[in-house]
Amino acid sequence: MKGTGGFLQPREIIKQLNIRKNSQIADFGCGAGYFTIPLARIIGEGMVYAFDVMEQALESVRSRARLEGLFNIETKRCNLEIPGASGLADNSVDLALLANVLFQSSKKADIIKEAKRILKKGGEAVIIDWQADKPMGPPKDLIVSPEAIKKIAQDAGLTLKEEFPVDVYHWGMIFVK
Repeated sequence: MKGTGGFLQPREIIKQLNIRKNSQIADFGCGAGYFTIPLARIIGEGMVYAFDVMEQALESVRSRARLEGLFNIETKRCNLEIPGASGLADNSVDLALLANVLFQSSKKADIIKEAKRILKKGGEAVIIDWQADKPMGPPKDLIVSPEAIKKIAQDAGLTLKEEFPVDVYHWGMIFVK
């Protein structure tokens, strides 16, 4: 499965992350499951919680999971801008993935705070979003800079662990709780 719009390559990106068997992972703004499905394959007995505001996207994830015999994915329609909307307990997941979701929201800090809330101590928030200086992507006024996200994440209580290469159109950062 190609990444979103054929740009992101989830399998290549996942290789750069600290994904362990039996992990609990939250995929914020999962879309059609570009990351959800490969993550579910890797974690085995763990669970991927796939969140999106679009029921159609979640149905796509459920269909794909059934076709591939994956039973470690739980989908939920929710607005992650609302505190507690994920429904997950505090300190319950090992990794929160926010791939191409923040540019769509005017409440970036609330989404990042929800990710931090559900992360276990030492858990990681992986944020991937669009670069501003490229001809492809969303309108320039929606794109958020890595510097702005660093500040929002640090204000939420996360610590930058590393920046990592994604592709020519996106940047990636890993924060630790």
